[in-house]
Amino acid sequence: MTARHLSVATVTTLVIGFVFAATVQAQRTETIDPTRFEDSVQAFERKDSKVMPPTGAIVITGSSSIRRWHPSMQEDLAPLTVIPRGFGGSTMADVLHFVDRLIIPYRPRAVVIYEGDNDTGRFRVPPATIASELKQIVSKIHATLPDTRIYVMSVKPSLAREQVWDKAQATNTLYQDIVSSDTRLAYIDVATPFLRNDGKVMNDIFVDDGLHLNQKGTKIWAATIKAALIKHEANYETTND
Repeated sequence: MTARHLSVATVTTLVIGFVFAATVQAQRTETIDPTRFEDSVQAFERKDSKVMPPTGAIVITGSSSIRRWHPSMQEDLAPLTVIPRGFGGSTMADVLHFVDRLIIPYRPRAVVIYEGDNDTGRFRVPPATIASELKQIVSKIHATLPDTRIYVMSVKPSLAREQVWDKAQATNTLYQDIVSSDTRLAYIDVATPFLRNDGKVMNDIFVDDGLHLNQKGTKIWAATIKAALIKHEANYETTND
């Protein structure tokens, strides 16, 4: 009986250990390698070599929520002059890596950044790390373009990433802390418009993956961003060459 009991105990310990190891492995962050987007950035550069966008416009960059918006972004934000530069699957670390090629060359009057979604939802990057990377991006932009305004978008809620919404909210709080320290920075809250009265995310604004926006979601998204930008940026359109 003793040997049998020991055997059962041993097996139980092994099973618990296996489950624990599997859980740790599942929670372990993937490595973020910005070079995976080299082809995407080069595609933008090839496009620029044929027709360079105007200086003094608004560069809008970020992950797939921006990339999937490319087809209608310019129409949705008219009369603002915008340069769509989203690259799907990206993180704040990726924007930091490519800021000298993705933002600076256009000498924009303003930049809009949407990151934090993949950081918290896929790569499990701590909010403090994301905030630190944002600060570095701001510093790099202002080192060359000191008057450029930077709009930081909140991480949006989604059905697919409800389990990490607390991390996204913590990230949004840090974003607000950062922008409050500099009048050249502003925060665009795209989270609240997607929440119901009970605080839960709307369930009819996504495509089947529960992450990316459908037509209704995109309409809310675009209207929220335009309202935030038009207030400060519309006056600059008439003076742009």
